[in-house]
Amino acid sequence: MVTGLGVVSPLGSDMDTFWKNVTDGVCGIGPITRFDTSQYKAKVAAEVKDFDPAQYLSTNELLRTDLYAQYAIGAAEQAVSESGIVGTLPPDRLGVYFGSGIGGLETVCSGVAKLNEQGPRRVSSLIIPMMIANMAAGLIAIRYDCQNGAMPAVTACATGSNAIGEAVRTIRHGYADAVIAGGSEASIVPLGVAGFVNMRALSTADDPMAASLPFDARRAGFVMGEGAGALVLEELEHARARGAHIYGEISGYGSTCDAYHMTASHPEGDGGRRAIAQALEESGYTGDERLYINAHGTGTPINDACETLAIKGALGQEKGREALVSSTKSMTGHMLGAAGAVEAIVCLKVLQTGIVPPTINLLEPDPECDLNHVAQTAVQAEIDLCLSNSLGFGGHNATLAFRKV
Repeated sequence: MVTGLGVVSPLGSDMDTFWKNVTDGVCGIGPITRFDTSQYKAKVAAEVKDFDPAQYLSTNELLRTDLYAQYAIGAAEQAVSESGIVGTLPPDRLGVYFGSGIGGLETVCSGVAKLNEQGPRRVSSLIIPMMIANMAAGLIAIRYDCQNGAMPAVTACATGSNAIGEAVRTIRHGYADAVIAGGSEASIVPLGVAGFVNMRALSTADDPMAASLPFDARRAGFVMGEGAGALVLEELEHARARGAHIYGEISGYGSTCDAYHMTASHPEGDGGRRAIAQALEESGYTGDERLYINAHGTGTPINDACETLAIKGALGQEKGREALVSSTKSMTGHMLGAAGAVEAIVCLKVLQTGIVPPTINLLEPDPECDLNHVAQTAVQAEIDLCLSNSLGFGGHNATLAFRKV
């Protein structure tokens, strides 16, 4: 069961602001402000704009943490505070499953610059703990005295979903009673943008409203986003016994690997299809439920077509075309390791409110992506089952399924 939510995103760094902007179809993409992009083909990104890390961290802590960890702590604090989980169970029954696709890239960049300019003696003694991808999980565990497992998922763009899914399995198998789960990323730095643009993965559009175009025939790459999403997951009887508010149930989880290519999805969407099928089976899908799918939908030509095949392959052609589908990456950009966690939050809010967010700027639907897209504006719909897909470099595929309790 999910009893707490927290978010730091390009659409807001609290739940109310985030959800209003998602359902209003607000675009969180704009010109990159962090560095001079005159020599870069990609000039737009979805930056976090309203996050104050000092709201969550002391001055000393700020100096010892990378931005990705600061985002993680901000989202986790929101979720933990809302859930009221701390103090309701022994510390060794509370865990953390929180990942990052890349980790402290800002720390890496500043460390390399200092090494080259001032020599090895000037490199910070904290560079290693600040850059490694497990540190967000470790810092969250220290903050809330979580003495159960503190594990990071590091599965590229599937990170957030895998962290949540593995946390669910940990609770189901009795290893923990509650877990703080999610993902975080802060890679809008010169090295990150250069690396992605040189592999021709990023959109090079100058217009923010024509940059992130999931399932549109004009799509030509993804837009980098950043931020964090956090969920408090809790065993049902424990949550009920303490009177916790329950957003919904994570009723299914699928995790597969294409075992095909470093960066490209399987051309027939086979790994994604199997992940979706696993989540549906575990969730007890009968074929009669009203479905919403928060698609991975990055806006790259290959990904969106392959995901379409995966959805129709798992659900069947007819049911695959009936499910409501949208990609919130059209608004948030691709938040990489945070994407799955933030999109899980979207699914839970859909179940709670009955509002299905749109894929904005979907003006020319690609015939190869022949799904029931919610385009341009949100719709009101009674949804029984939500799916969230995440596909990552390395062939990682993860799908989460959500139901009302």
